[in-house]
Amino acid sequence: MSSPGAILAQSPVTGGGRSLLSQLLLALVSGGYAVGATLGWGSEELALFMGDFGLSAAALLAAVSCYRYARTNDSRERPAWLLFAFSSLMGAAGNAVWGWYEVVLGKPVPSPSVADFAFLCFAPPAIVGLLVLAKRPVTRAGWVCLGLDSWLIGGSLITLSWSLALAHAAQTAQSGAPGSVPRAALSLAYPLLDIALVSMVLVLHFRRSAGNRSAINTAIAALALTVLSDALFTSPLLRENYQSGQLLDAGWFAGSLLLAYAPWGARSTPPGPAAAVHPYAARQVSRPITGSLPALTPYLAAAVCTLGILYNVVDGRKVDRVVVFTGCTVVLALVVRQGIMLVDNIALTQELAQKENHFRSLVQGSSDVIMIAAPSGVLRYVSPAAAGVYGREAEELVGTQLSQLIHPDDLGRVVHEVRRFLAAPPAEEPTTRIECRFESGSGEWLNVESTVNRHQGGLILNSRDVTERVRLQAQLQHSAEHDPLTDLPNRALFTRRVRQALAGRRAGDHGSAVLFIDLDGFKAVNDTIGHQAGDELLIEAARRLQDSVRSGDTAARLGGDEFAALILGDGARDRAAREYQAHEIAERLRATLSRPYRIAGSEVRVAASIGVAFADPGITPSDLMRNADLAMYRAKAGGKDRVELYAPQMQAEVVRKAELAGRLRTALHDGEFALLHQPVVSLATGEIASVAAQARWRSTQGILFTPAEFLRVAESQEGGPDASRAAELGRWLLEEAVEQAAERHRAGHDVPVAVRMSARRLLDRAVPPASVEALLTRHGLPTGALVLELADSDPRVPFDELERRLTALRRLGVRIALDGFGSGYAAISALRRLPVDVLKLDRGLVEGVVESARLHKITAGLLRIANDLGMQSVADGVDLPEQLLALRAMGCTHGQGMAFSGPLDEYRLRRALVRSTFPVPGGAAQPALAGGSLGGSLVIQRGSHNETPVPPT
Repeated sequence: MSSPGAILAQSPVTGGGRSLLSQLLLALVSGGYAVGATLGWGSEELALFMGDFGLSAAALLAAVSCYRYARTNDSRERPAWLLFAFSSLMGAAGNAVWGWYEVVLGKPVPSPSVADFAFLCFAPPAIVGLLVLAKRPVTRAGWVCLGLDSWLIGGSLITLSWSLALAHAAQTAQSGAPGSVPRAALSLAYPLLDIALVSMVLVLHFRRSAGNRSAINTAIAALALTVLSDALFTSPLLRENYQSGQLLDAGWFAGSLLLAYAPWGARSTPPGPAAAVHPYAARQVSRPITGSLPALTPYLAAAVCTLGILYNVVDGRKVDRVVVFTGCTVVLALVVRQGIMLVDNIALTQELAQKENHFRSLVQGSSDVIMIAAPSGVLRYVSPAAAGVYGREAEELVGTQLSQLIHPDDLGRVVHEVRRFLAAPPAEEPTTRIECRFESGSGEWLNVESTVNRHQGGLILNSRDVTERVRLQAQLQHSAEHDPLTDLPNRALFTRRVRQALAGRRAGDHGSAVLFIDLDGFKAVNDTIGHQAGDELLIEAARRLQDSVRSGDTAARLGGDEFAALILGDGARDRAAREYQAHEIAERLRATLSRPYRIAGSEVRVAASIGVAFADPGITPSDLMRNADLAMYRAKAGGKDRVELYAPQMQAEVVRKAELAGRLRTALHDGEFALLHQPVVSLATGEIASVAAQARWRSTQGILFTPAEFLRVAESQEGGPDASRAAELGRWLLEEAVEQAAERHRAGHDVPVAVRMSARRLLDRAVPPASVEALLTRHGLPTGALVLELADSDPRVPFDELERRLTALRRLGVRIALDGFGSGYAAISALRRLPVDVLKLDRGLVEGVVESARLHKITAGLLRIANDLGMQSVADGVDLPEQLLALRAMGCTHGQGMAFSGPLDEYRLRRALVRSTFPVPGGAAQPALAGGSLGGSLVIQRGSHNETPVPPT
């Protein structure tokens, strides 16, 4: 391949610069050949060589280029380029034979010759290749029209050519001269094939496929240039004086190079920016021109036939029969084609009318409003659905500016979206959606959702009323962010507003505060007068809270009887001033919420515990709300009905409790708890009546000590996140106490064991009802050997259920003791309703029974109640002989404390049970026996936290 051919056959990845270089090279080579042909190439030999072998080389280059492109392209166009390659190869062969005679052999080319055969084989493959590239008709009528259009163009060209030149060739063939018939047939074959090729070029120019149009157009131009040169060559004037290397050869040369360039250079040329950016506008501009030329083709063909006939008439010659016959066939083809087009037009008109009626029915019957707006924004069409959707007749809206119907607050957003949409490429964004408010006929603003499309520079709007959907969405949004009972903001909305307060323009305002509010005693309201009354109380409390906060502040219900308030600061940076302001607001809220409530015809009282936390620099919303929550729980722990400001040590205390809870879980898992028993002694005789089981923690040094904080953590976790750990400790204590008591009974020590258990634990639904019975049966503990000390009197515990459970336990022989009597909220109610056998005085009463006359009278009264009810009484915390004597004088039957013994391990407990009694003072107060040693004189132990060391192992 020559150097020009290598450049023309560049890879398709060649950029725009390389394509421009190829075009310039093509123009320079073609122009250079034309200049050389014009100047005669300087010598006759070079002119013959360039006129023969130069044309052969150009045609061979075209054949190789088309063949190579066909090898790399697997599309539908591949056969066409193979045919173009074969056609060019025939042209190269014909020129090579011509050069063989003129240049090599130095004699004229015979007529006819092999070169003529090769040249005649040029047109048919090219014609078939054009048919392959054409858009194939989909109906029979389309194929007929394709044939008629080809004959219209070919017949008209034959008429004109016959009148100008072909008639002379036919007359030569009729003269009868030797060799005249082959030469005449050859002279007729060339123009007829060229006419057929021209006909296909013109017809298929308007029917070419959409794929790779640049390459196809370039190939058509190359073939047209070749046919034009052939037409000039066939004219008698030029053919008689033609010699190889003349200017006419430049047309064939340029046509071959253009065909070689077509598949590669045209394909690599990038589309212009205008076509890429505005394809829609390009189509609109070119469509009228390209659509009118095919319609004019039949009339142009008839005009050419008429010119051929007029040429003969004007020239005074007799009209040839061939011209008349060809003209008649052209006219007949025109009539047939027009008839087919008329039938097609009638069918298309009917189909168009049917579709128009169909779409008119769809538009008029649609519930959506369809509007067409001109580029100026004026409504040109409005569908009849506007009367039902907007309450305005369609005729009334036509001619109205679209902007006059849109809510002023939405107009700017709508205009911006429309401008953005119209500026976007239609292929990337064919439609958009806009939601705004439209004015109805009654003056009401409707929420309208519109799908917008382009239409001749304007817009088509398909609109529907979505007012109900918007209202439902707003209602759902409100429901998702507000408490359904009180309609206050819920936790999610409150948290978001706290986040906004910390992150917005108030981020530097440290005076903002969060208040957490809990209603004290609300549970009792639910339990006593019902949940309906509780709901009414919450609604009234929410109203009071909402009325008490300032405008701009937020009041919320977090759940249950917990409320919160976000108080925005006033920008003051004085810490004392902001604390005073927040405390004043909180106190006002507390007083407001603590006023009596009129519920169901009765007066109900609850209190409010409030925790306050400030938005210190760098604090997060979750930390701020957590701090307020901690302050609120501190207020409840401090006596309720009070306001507490958050302090950093509160968080430290929470961390410490969490660490203690973790150590408790570890101790339970590792078996570090041990069980001790403290004797319960008869104050009259000193005999051991029972033993009280107590859990102790065994340290790594082997020392047992009172884990008061551990036990408080365990009890505080009941009902909390670590309720399972507290339940595990209670379960371990009960099982261990029953097991050891059973072993003591088998050893002959028939002393009951008392186990402390909370009411909530006793009613835990996770514990099987027959678990205590199963435990007693498994270990063989006899009836009456287990005493359950009811540890608390929580008012939230349902008495009915507790009474049924205790009654069932008593049927098993389990005795019930009421622990901490004299301090609980519902102690009297418990005595009245629960089946209690033993009343155990609270340690706080025993400690001050000697010093305080008031406590003395209270204790004496409680003991009289127990005696009147026939119950045994046990005084917890009897550490001094004075207390023992005072309690015995009041009628207390039993005591437990350091005046007798501290908690004992199993080894020392059995030694004490062998003696079975402790000395008790009589008459005047004398030192009581302590449990530090059971032999010899006993020393009074002051205090209640001395423990027995673990015996050596």
